[in-house]
Amino acid sequence: MLVATYNVHRCRPPAGLFRPDRIEGVIAEIRPDLIALQEAQHYLRRGTGMLDAGRLQRELGLRLLQVTGRAGEQGWRSNLLLARQDVTLLHGPVGLRLGGWEPRGAILAVLDLGAGPLRVISTHLSLGARRRRLQAAALLEAMEGAPGRRLPTLLLGDFNEWRSGRSALGVLETVFGDPPHPPGFPSFFPRLALDRILADPPALAPRVEAHDTPLARRASDHLPLKARLDTTVLAGRAG
Repeated sequence: MLVATYNVHRCRPPAGLFRPDRIEGVIAEIRPDLIALQEAQHYLRRGTGMLDAGRLQRELGLRLLQVTGRAGEQGWRSNLLLARQDVTLLHGPVGLRLGGWEPRGAILAVLDLGAGPLRVISTHLSLGARRRRLQAAALLEAMEGAPGRRLPTLLLGDFNEWRSGRSALGVLETVFGDPPHPPGFPSFFPRLALDRILADPPALAPRVEAHDTPLARRASDHLPLKARLDTTVLAGRAG
């Protein structure tokens, strides 16, 4: 089972005009079973989709997991979550408010892609370090309060953080440890690991890599990250 996370930079390249077709092309290269997208929603025109959800479903078999149910509103506070059409939703998806002046948040869902229940949280954290620490703590609290608190969990997205220690990543390490984190920003010369795929237990996602292709370097200012899950882990813990 292949999962991915991708900050699509409002469907704009590092320098250039709105090109959602390139983002859709990168997703087609990855062919994920599940993908979390950040900066994939207009902040002021939330009812206007950036991506062609119909095309993604027809050509890639990816179903948009809508949070609000409002017509035309694809995501939640810039986050989108797409999964294979045969996904079984066991809980949610629900939007999480994480605070801060930016329209940031997270999407939480419990789903089954055929290998057992899996809790997924996709997020995009704020720019301020103190706010990110508070948001990371809020994500852990949401995990504790969600149905199936002992379920295997994926936390993926753009954390706007590359340092451990007294940071948002340090807060999350108490549960997720410090797994592989290849650099993906900026896409044309990747040096910083702002994006992460975190798993609890860590053995669920033993290897994380950047999807580094010519198209990915042109499509957004971030490279996507991807990980193949060890599905034997999904049966290891009951809800």
